[in-house]
This record gives sequence, C-alpha cells and structure tokens, in this order.
Amino acid sequence: MGTLVCFHAHPDDEAIATGGSMARAHADGHRVVLVVATDGRHGETPDDLAEGETLADRRRIETMRSAEVLGADRVEFLGYADSGMTGWEQNGSEDSFHAADLDEAAERLAAVLRDEAPDVLTTYDWHGNYGHPDHVKVHLVGARAAELVAAELSTMRVFEATMNRDAMTRLIAAAAGSAEFAGADADAGGPGPADFDPEAPADDGNPFGTPEAELTLEVDVSAHVGAKRNAIRCHRSQVSDSDFFLAMGDEQFAAAFGLEWFIERGRAPGMRRGWLFDGPNG
Repeated sequence: MGTLVCFHAHPDDEAIATGGSMARAHADGHRVVLVVATDGRHGETPDDLAEGETLADRRRIETMRSAEVLGADRVEFLGYADSGMTGWEQNGSEDSFHAADLDEAAERLAAVLRDEAPDVLTTYDWHGNYGHPDHVKVHLVGARAAELVAAELSTMRVFEATMNRDAMTRLIAAAAGSAEFAGADADAGGPGPADFDPEAPADDGNPFGTPEAELTLEVDVSAHVGAKRNAIRCHRSQVSDSDFFLAMGDEQFAAAFGLEWFIERGRAPGMRRGWLFDGPNG
C-alpha cells in the first residue's frame, strides 16, 4: 500500500476539496496524512464558543473530527495564522501564512514529506481555485517543498486539486429546473448552488477553478460522498444544515461532489478518469 499526503490551507478545505479521495485512499488501505497550513482564525465565529475558547481552538477540534471521518492516519498543522481574504489587513500579519517566507514554510512541509515518503502529494492549482491568499500560498509552498525533497523522493507525484469549471457550469445548467438544487439553502435566506457562476470573477478576479481542457485527472469518489458530506458536517462553526453543502438531497450532493479533479505537475493537459495511485502511465 502507499501513502497520500493532502496539503490544505484551512480547516474544512480537506473535506471539500479532497475529502472523497482521502476516504477512498483509506478504504483502499493506503496511509492518509493531512497537513493544514493555517488555524482558520478568520472564518465565521459561532455564538457558542466557551469562555477562553478561540475560533482557532474550535476549528482544530473540527479538523480532527473530519480527519477521523475521512480515515486520516496523521494530522499536522504547520502553525500559521489564517491570512484572511484578499486585501484584508491580516494578509500582512507577520504570523500569517501569506506573509511567511516561502522556503521556511516549504521546509515545514518538506519535513513531513521526508518523514512519510509519500507516493502522492496533493496541493492546489496556480490560484488556489479562487484566489484566496492562503490557497495561492499552498500552491507555491507545495511546489517548493516538492523541489526540496525531489532528490530523496524521486517517485513522489504531485497533484494540484482544483475545480472543473466546465463541469460545474454543465451541472448548474442541468439542475436549473430542480427546486431542491437551486434553492438548497433558501430557508437560510442565502443563495443556492444555482446562484453560483464559475465564470464570475473570484477573489483574485479570475474565474473559479480550471477549464476542463487543462486538467489531467478526474477521480470518481461517488462511493465515498457519504464520508465527504459527514466530514463537511464536522465543521459546524462554518456550515449548518441549512447551507447548501448539507441541505442538498443525496442525489444532488453526489452530482455536485462525486468527482474530484486534479492537475498532475509535469504532465501534459488531457483529462483521464483514473486514480491518484495509478501508475504514471495510467
């Protein structure tokens, strides 16, 4: 069996972006390691924090619960502060991930990679799917860490998790007539999934995700969407049952989250259906 290391920006990113792949790897008998860069301190703050409890404390607990659901064998936090969204003053905080020295941050991840000698490392695409400063930094740090360990871990493959922009556009168009899908969180007074436009400018002004033509791997995680959904549910400080992640029916959730997409570093574009542990010629 092999080892999968998933590198993420914040608590809850693991469940949304690679939760299905983590659960599938665990089910297949592989070792699964989760590395989280930041503490998520600038997320939504719930009303039920105990006296002396911080949001970062709560989100760490939620991450451990999510990791257990997904079958992670090890969880490592790199110890950086959440940088907030693009343009926030927290971007420049000296303890923020965004402001961290690239080589220093990469060495923290590289230490885990040397310890685990993984077959597969997942990071994020060039703009972190939607331009969040910490997501972009995951891309940069992941790439640099892979360079630092290249001589020692010459067979490790790096896959950048992303969203298939074209698939999301097709899904939303096909579901336009579905009241359950389109208004999944209408009871909360917020937008439903059908209000999401992947082509619209994201946090960095670019469209969400990656065009299908630039992807290299589509992973079927439909057998593990239950674990993925339950992992998302663990992050109660950030999502509620009325949010569209959880309010969708099972069929709608499977359609939206039953596939995960990646770009393998060093591989020419051309999407195939396969698995992270397929051989390099797969």
